[in-house]
Amino acid sequence: QVQLVETGGGLVQAGDSRRLSCAASGVTFSLRDMNWYRQAPGKGREFVARIGASGVSTYYADSVKGRFTISRDNAKNTLYLQMNSLKPEDTAIYYCTIQTPTRAYWGQGTQVTVSS
Repeated sequence: QVQLVETGGGLVQAGDSRRLSCAASGVTFSLRDMNWYRQAPGKGREFVARIGASGVSTYYADSVKGRFTISRDNAKNTLYLQMNSLKPEDTAIYYCTIQTPTRAYWGQGTQVTVSS
């Protein structure tokens, strides 16, 4: 059974940094691309960042490019999102996702709230 557990959310001030983690189990983590998405209050889910299975290739939404860094530790089956220079508009629930040959899996999400 695939499980994704996000941690690291919380209340921060604008300009602060925060690192989110996503621990994966029940899947061959090192073979799968991983993604971060977010959902702001009253809005749909928005793509944030993607990282290839080896960790070499990364891709970011324009809204976070230059401020957020996605990374992974395949030995620990863990995905990370380092968020710097946070803005109030980054307030959202952040989800990690993994796509397997049969379906996509989502974690339960972790709330990040950025106060101005």
